[in-house]
Amino acid sequence: MTQSSAFLIKSYVKTLSEDPGVYRMLSKEGKVLYVGKAKNLKNRVVAYTRPDALPIRLQRMIFLTHAMEFVVTKTEWEALILEATLIKKFQPPYNVLLKDDKAYPYLVLTKGDLPSRLMVYRGNVQKNGEYFGPFGSTVAVQQTFELLTRTFNLRTCQDTVYRHRKRPCLQYYIHRCSGPCVGKISEERYQESLDQVKQFLQGKTHDIQKTLKDRMMSASQKQEFERAALLRDQLQALNRIQEEQGVRIGRLEETDVIALIKDQGVIAIQVFFFRHGWNYGNHSFFPTHALDETEETVLETFLAQFYLNKSLPKEILTNYPLSPILKEALQEQSKKTISFHVPKQGNKKELLDMALHNAKEALARKLAHATSQKVLLEKVQALFDLPKIPERIEIYDNSHTQGAAPYGAMVVATLEGFDKKSYRTFAIKNPKQQALDYGGDDYAMMEEVLKRRFSNKDLPIPDLVMIDGGKGHLSTAMSVFQDLNLLIPLVAISKGVDRNAGREVFHQANKDPFQLPLTDQTLYYLQRLRDEAHRFAIGTHRLGRTRVGLKSLLDEIEGIGPKKRKLIIEHFKNIEDLRSATIEEIQKIQGINQKTAESIYDFFRKGL
Repeated sequence: MTQSSAFLIKSYVKTLSEDPGVYRMLSKEGKVLYVGKAKNLKNRVVAYTRPDALPIRLQRMIFLTHAMEFVVTKTEWEALILEATLIKKFQPPYNVLLKDDKAYPYLVLTKGDLPSRLMVYRGNVQKNGEYFGPFGSTVAVQQTFELLTRTFNLRTCQDTVYRHRKRPCLQYYIHRCSGPCVGKISEERYQESLDQVKQFLQGKTHDIQKTLKDRMMSASQKQEFERAALLRDQLQALNRIQEEQGVRIGRLEETDVIALIKDQGVIAIQVFFFRHGWNYGNHSFFPTHALDETEETVLETFLAQFYLNKSLPKEILTNYPLSPILKEALQEQSKKTISFHVPKQGNKKELLDMALHNAKEALARKLAHATSQKVLLEKVQALFDLPKIPERIEIYDNSHTQGAAPYGAMVVATLEGFDKKSYRTFAIKNPKQQALDYGGDDYAMMEEVLKRRFSNKDLPIPDLVMIDGGKGHLSTAMSVFQDLNLLIPLVAISKGVDRNAGREVFHQANKDPFQLPLTDQTLYYLQRLRDEAHRFAIGTHRLGRTRVGLKSLLDEIEGIGPKKRKLIIEHFKNIEDLRSATIEEIQKIQGINQKTAESIYDFFRKGL
């Protein structure tokens, strides 16, 4: 089949241009197997017509290829950006993938008609505030947020809460907020604190210290001792912040330090974020499907995906040189000049060495975890007589309240641990009839969930399916699999005597129910899988129940039909957020005019 696939590819080559562009290789089912870029499409694709000269991984990809698609671009850097976009969209199994890509947190000082609020924000940078970051982790941003609120007492409450406040909240009494909502601080003094926070986040710590010291001395001379004591405490707190954040590194206004290391076929990439001279934290990445690629190629592919939807720094330091095309693409994307360096000496070399050391440590932990995980999965294979080590385990659970708001949940575990991006929820259909139809019938719910899940051909087939339940749940799942002609190993795990952890009973087809010793490592692992499915199902049910309550309330408001109700529920999520919203905030929802917003606002204020 490889030769016939190569012949198919050769037929495309005949009509290809020599322009730059992007190509996609598609499977028989139309799934994207691989996305590639080329300076010259014709010359690049012709290489796939000689599969014997390619690595085994690419030979396997060519074997599965049944069609190709092409996009011609004006420049090579445009092809690079399009390639990264398509890889992120389709997650092709034969590309180097950045699986744990995400939006990084920022600290934001809001702008508007109210005093500025300090908040943690994750997402694309908007224009409604001053953004400081990104921070490398939630821990890093939260620590800085806590230190600043404790030191400068800026408000952190939502605008809706602020507008309706009649007396100070708990934050004021524990000295985390200065109480601007009820006039406990003058506008001038609040602005002083705001300016100090800005200076700190801009790295101007020496200026803040001098200002605070001068104001403290002035207040003391005027015998404003309470004011002087407050300034003294802020000065001491600022010194502690500096000690906790470490030595400031000058002339690193916006710098990302990125180091890559490869060992035993696994690649680790460490990214450090430096802003205004301060270390804003770091994050580890482990790109997948990178075994046959060079370190330079993996780094280039990683950076193209990593910076696709992020604001770029002024400087990027790496331990491998970057291609001119990637540099051009990143600068065109950011619309600003970016410096790229592989430092050989000095402070920047020390920072790169630090990033490389952290990458080595992260890779060592990753390899150790992979080894222990593989040992556990080998024990699971032996325990349940599986034909192979289970590389994908799916665990199912249901949650409802006496049949109301029923949801099914699917959790996925792999060789690398829980794969949260693959989790799925299943709202049991026919909500008006669910209590009648099911009445809390777990078997019927499980049947619906499994039928819907395994009728979806786009999801991979697992090596093992686990169900939270007993013999009846196992029979239900076996019946579904039989109807769908599926041969997937099935295990049900029930709570055991008095629902005690450690007394779980395992059920398999053609085997007597059995238990494991309380100290068995495999039991602990299987408990973790079951508990994660239970946690996810309960959380999904609670969110669904909250939305059902909000939906019932909206049904009582005149002028709210199904479409508007859906928009409101998607925007506000729960009753409390909607109840505290202003007319202007409600009207921001697309499709909600002022009259409808006023009706909703008035509805929640009846009898107040």
